[in-house]
Amino acid sequence: MKAIALYVNFSRPLAKETAQRVVAIAAEHDVRVGVCDGGEEAVGFPTECSLDEAELMVSVGGDGTLLRAARLAHPLGIPILGVNTGRLGFLTEVEADDDGFAALARVFEDDAEYDDRLALHAQVNDVDEIHFALNEVTVRRVTSARLAPFGLALDGETIAHLPSDGVIVSTPTGSTGYFLSAGGPIVHPAVDALGVAGLMPHTLFARPLIVPSDATIEITCDGELVSANLETDGIVAADLRAGDRVTVHRAAEPVRFARVRPGAFFARLEDKLQWGVPIKSR
Repeated sequence: MKAIALYVNFSRPLAKETAQRVVAIAAEHDVRVGVCDGGEEAVGFPTECSLDEAELMVSVGGDGTLLRAARLAHPLGIPILGVNTGRLGFLTEVEADDDGFAALARVFEDDAEYDDRLALHAQVNDVDEIHFALNEVTVRRVTSARLAPFGLALDGETIAHLPSDGVIVSTPTGSTGYFLSAGGPIVHPAVDALGVAGLMPHTLFARPLIVPSDATIEITCDGELVSANLETDGIVAADLRAGDRVTVHRAAEPVRFARVRPGAFFARLEDKLQWGVPIKSR
């Protein structure tokens, strides 16, 4: 490996110190470092390469930091590896400790495996602007206290008019995040599918759906709706009004993760989310 890009959330405790440690390890392996978003001064290290030259993106922060970094890495087709200095760190690969830094050094020596994760693209009213999401696309009502129906269609077939706070479309990667909180199931990342769920639906018969990953999902805003937001990975991407239509489909290219402990999905569930761990054992 010759060059990496470094994306750092400097609002996190230990982020600066961790980033400096990453830079030092890179220097030991003759790997050039480019710091994203003007963070060179905070790291105290000048940029040595451009983003286009990077073969790997290393994010320093939590899951939100990694999701933001993925927006930069995905168009370039480079893998991403997260170093956790946040709270949960479910998506990140290593912790900011000696074991994590040793694993990062092995990645710089090309001792890593790679894991492709499907991503989503969303468009509003067929406008050319495309909004990217690794975890989920959410259409959520705002400003009004009353429920409003959201239309839901799959490959052109109307399947529901859902009185709710909104609708979420999740990738398998996002199934352990907001989709899980919305009552959706955990989907193994190797499953080629998407999850769809209503947010706080006011009906006894609305259940989350698992649909093919190549499906085109349309969410329409009812005429009673005052306003809504299109959110991608928790970031507001567009303001919506009554009659607007959001189209969600699979991105043509996946997001690639660098892994130092491949196949550890269930161990991660147990460690980070306490899945399958009896209360008395926690």
